[in-house]
Amino acid sequence: MMEIILTVMASDRPGIVEQLAAVIEAEGASWQESRMATMAGRFTGIVRVELEQGNYPSLQKALQALRDKGLSVQIELGESEAEISQRCTIAVVGNDRPGIVREVSRALAAMNINVIELTTEIEPASMSGGILFRAEIELGLTKDQALEAVINGLEGLSPDLMVDQTA
Repeated sequence: MMEIILTVMASDRPGIVEQLAAVIEAEGASWQESRMATMAGRFTGIVRVELEQGNYPSLQKALQALRDKGLSVQIELGESEAEISQRCTIAVVGNDRPGIVREVSRALAAMNINVIELTTEIEPASMSGGILFRAEIELGLTKDQALEAVINGLEGLSPDLMVDQTA
């Protein structure tokens, strides 16, 4: 068995997921996990599928044929995952400013922390009238990495940055 990662993009409209799912099923692949969203009128998605190696050429051809239906699909072969001993999720909140995602990601990279999933958004701050940046970050820590050190490192970036472990 092999794993394939698909990146999908199209103008948003009903039926995109069904078209993709139909091709995956027809080619004998199994839909394992996905993340999908609509942003600025564009449907975007990441899908991990599993299939027998002999079915790969047929699946690849069928996915590329979706371009005629307005879907852009990029195909990548999966790789084995890094050694992770603990998965945890943190919430990061602070005043929004240009470069805040880079500041946070640079600090995590400097600590050699693996980002498994990152979700960000901005929203009005109810009390101050400003704009708040919010991120939820799932981290993969090795046995030599401590969550407390990660939280302290991120909070040290700015006095207004708050970091908490979530469930």
